[in-house]
Amino acid sequence: MSRIPRPPLSAGVPRHGLARVLSKQGVCSRSEAERWIRAGRVALEGRVVRDPQHPVRAGQGGITVDGQPLGVAQSFYVMFNKPRGLVVSAADEHGRATVYDALAAAGLPWLGPVGRLDKASEGLLLLSNDTLWAAGITDPAMHCDKTYHVQVDCIPEEALLERLRAGVIDQGERLAARRVVPLRAGGKNAWLEIVLDEGRNRHIRRLLAAHGIGVLRLVRVAIGPLVLGDLPKGQWRHLTEDEVVALRRR
Repeated sequence: MSRIPRPPLSAGVPRHGLARVLSKQGVCSRSEAERWIRAGRVALEGRVVRDPQHPVRAGQGGITVDGQPLGVAQSFYVMFNKPRGLVVSAADEHGRATVYDALAAAGLPWLGPVGRLDKASEGLLLLSNDTLWAAGITDPAMHCDKTYHVQVDCIPEEALLERLRAGVIDQGERLAARRVVPLRAGGKNAWLEIVLDEGRNRHIRRLLAAHGIGVLRLVRVAIGPLVLGDLPKGQWRHLTEDEVVALRRR
């Protein structure tokens, strides 16, 4: 089957790559869309397109996948209690277990992670196919609080907690905690509640390491007003309409 040529770009008409259009409509991830397109499963106005970057006009119809018209996907909003050891990725090049493996039997459509938790971290992970809603939560400019309970390998004094709040520069990035509160302490370690209003890669681990503090466990317990609560580890549930609205960009 012949390849459809790229149409000329017209001034003032927004265009996006076909793979991005599929992912933005909540059909699949962008990497999955690229695989579908290269495999010849996607057609535009009846002609197969094999170029994931093929430009598509904003709002253009006539896209089909396996011969079926591309409709507007129903929006799904899910919270998942991520266990330690799972990678937040649709596929892992090292063959490690992912959150998608854990959700494989749930019968859900493709959902993208709203933010990240590294492999060693646990707790509240949001997933959705509503990309605008997700962007409102992850956009640093929105300062959506994320709350973590962190077990550390020391008994930190108030002066150290104050330095964590003040922050450090690490690898050219400023890392700080909006709030740090002691929760409880044992003989050699303690639990802290740490609140971030922005999240850089491995933010808490890097901030603590800069002060010589090791992390024993890291559990995200809340995103904005949404709390993990008693959702069992490895389990998921749909968000209520009120919860979705509460997290929507204001």
